[in-house]
Amino acid sequence: MKTKINSVVCIFLSFLVLMFITESASAQDATKVDPKQYKVEFENDLVRVLRINYAPGEKSIMHEHPDGVVVFLTDAKSKMTFPDGKTTESTTKAGQVAWTTKTVHLPENTGDKPMELILVEMKVKSPEASLVMKVKPIEASLKTE
Repeated sequence: MKTKINSVVCIFLSFLVLMFITESASAQDATKVDPKQYKVEFENDLVRVLRINYAPGEKSIMHEHPDGVVVFLTDAKSKMTFPDGKTTESTTKAGQVAWTTKTVHLPENTGDKPMELILVEMKVKSPEASLVMKVKPIEASLKTE
């Protein structure tokens, strides 16, 4: 009986360790796993502002971001690879602003020029904002003078 209990406890503990490792691997902070490209510019209880830089052809590793707003500082061509292996490619212009929902991805600069952007990560979850953004994403251009 004691051996059975020990076996069940070992299996349960192994399961908990495996869950922790899987969660840690799939939900990594970009600034921790890729500090070369992700720099924290500002942080408080509400937001974290990241400056992101990729050289031409450079890519990151799989990491996670919460909901946020991205501001593209340069024209860019990029490819995002997701945990399921699916990819999306995009072309963006300097000054373009967009809402981004929580995601896990592996970004890559597929262009021939450096790519720089600012990402404002939201720390406070707003159910109303998330619902509105899923229905109608906000996109705007910054006006520079």
